[in-house]
Amino acid sequence: MVLIQAGSYRPLFRSEKEPKTIDVAAFYLDARPVTNGEFFEFVRAKPQWQRSQVKRLFADKAYLQRWAGDLALPAPADESAQQPAVFVSWFAAKAYCAWKGRRLPSTVEWERAAGAGFTVADGSKDTEFTGAILRWYSTPSSEKLPHAGSGRPNFFGARDLHGLIWEWTGDFNSVLVSGEARGDTDLDRGLFCGAGALGARDTGNFPAFMRFGMRSSLRAGYTIHNLGFRAAKDL
Repeated sequence: MVLIQAGSYRPLFRSEKEPKTIDVAAFYLDARPVTNGEFFEFVRAKPQWQRSQVKRLFADKAYLQRWAGDLALPAPADESAQQPAVFVSWFAAKAYCAWKGRRLPSTVEWERAAGAGFTVADGSKDTEFTGAILRWYSTPSSEKLPHAGSGRPNFFGARDLHGLIWEWTGDFNSVLVSGEARGDTDLDRGLFCGAGALGARDTGNFPAFMRFGMRSSLRAGYTIHNLGFRAAKDL
């Protein structure tokens, strides 16, 4: 895991009464997305999360559909073990994190980490980073995913927050969160995911609106070919 320093997140949408920025405490985040090999160890230890055993309430019928079986990774196994785990529901991702003694990051935490550039904490001030963001968002995901962690590290040392897969976060529709996500119990939430991002600072920030559209379309049981996750942990 890598340390994500304390900072702030600027929501894409907010009401007039909500703050312009949300403070984010320091936390630990996996340096790369969870891999097939790591998720394999989880389903072996927790058979209820194997492909043939999982309840439909917790994952749709596409869950782990690329795997060759309950305990069989896609061939060649040595290669696929290093690729990010996808076709994984929010419920399964949350269960994996709990098994590891961790949790899913909140959306504001994920956005804080993903908003860092290659060389500075504020990616909006890194022109190389902002250019890469636009290229990534305009390129379709490949059928064969690269190894998790093969991307360039950002300022905090985290890799592949952009350009590889979308990633689940612990809270739903958190673009509208008015405070620290884990403390907001007065809102009726579902669950949903974060996909790479700069904090939206203007109406021309195409990636921010693309993320919002993706997030608002998801449900906790959905599994998608380019949707995975990584874990977080409190200091």
